[in-house]
Amino acid sequence: MKVTVDEDKCCGAGQCVLLAPEVFDQREEDGIVLLLDAEPGPDQHALVREAAAVCPAAAIEVAEDA
Repeated sequence: MKVTVDEDKCCGAGQCVLLAPEVFDQREEDGIVLLLDAEPGPDQHALVREAAAVCPAAAIEVAEDA
């Protein structure tokens, strides 16, 4: 799994951080998403998929391994 985020789309809702805090964080100054792990382990995959699904700005993209 490869994760990318579009900081320009991010609205700072923070749902990704609540769901997958080992993969996502937020900048202190404006709440914009920070990607901590672009290639999370299998134990994080379900949480990352859920975070991408609930992101109100659709700022998270998940590419599954082929």
